[in-house]
Amino acid sequence: MDGEFCVVCGRRDVELTDGECVDCFVKRVPLVTAPERPTVVLCPTCGSRLVGQHWEPSEAGDRLQASDLTPLLRAHPEAGIRRVHWTETGGQTLVRELEGSVDLRFRGVERTRGVRMTVKIEHRTCEACSRRSGRYYTARIQLRGGEDTGHEKVAARRDRLDRAWASIQAEARATWRDAQSWKEPLPEGWDIFVTDTLAARSLARLARHRLGAEVKETATLWGRRDGHDVYRVTIRLRIPARDRPRRDDA
Repeated sequence: MDGEFCVVCGRRDVELTDGECVDCFVKRVPLVTAPERPTVVLCPTCGSRLVGQHWEPSEAGDRLQASDLTPLLRAHPEAGIRRVHWTETGGQTLVRELEGSVDLRFRGVERTRGVRMTVKIEHRTCEACSRRSGRYYTARIQLRGGEDTGHEKVAARRDRLDRAWASIQAEARATWRDAQSWKEPLPEGWDIFVTDTLAARSLARLARHRLGAEVKETATLWGRRDGHDVYRVTIRLRIPARDRPRRDDA
């Protein structure tokens, strides 16, 4: 590198890019920046976040997390963000002030930079909660006893079916659980109302596999939308009192 030197500091013992060493470059050019007063849209009922055009489930409620904040940062094209530690420093209910310590890699060297950001929280009811509040559903799951449960008393039957359904929910995917809107007690068991027919069918298959439930599905015409018939599905699950062998074709 004889004859080459950093045009800013004059160093000759380091690699240069366009006549400038990396230390001088990072003093002049920010490696990471935060937007001015960005907005995080969340559902006040379930905590889901609006990401682009779709809602993503979250259990964080109104608490802002790294998954909400880190994607808002903009890194230099040659820098890669490794991790960010966020600290809330102040603000109000719908406006939060935060500081982030950003670990990143730039031109082969690990560096840490600090950012500050004021984030506005916007409450907007997600589609799923809006449907639940309007008692919207596309499928109804009927939890009923099996042929061997005719002797059960009403309270005992409902309690057993409720516990059986809780065991299914524990194994179900989050999207299947989120699709369940509300449930109603009946003398013969429970009716569970679901906003996604595919989720209802998936829950029914899981119940057949895990609990030996008998599954029967029917559909009724509910109305028309965009020129097409719209059906509501009813899925009856008869859950025996005694466990049956698990099926492998779920």
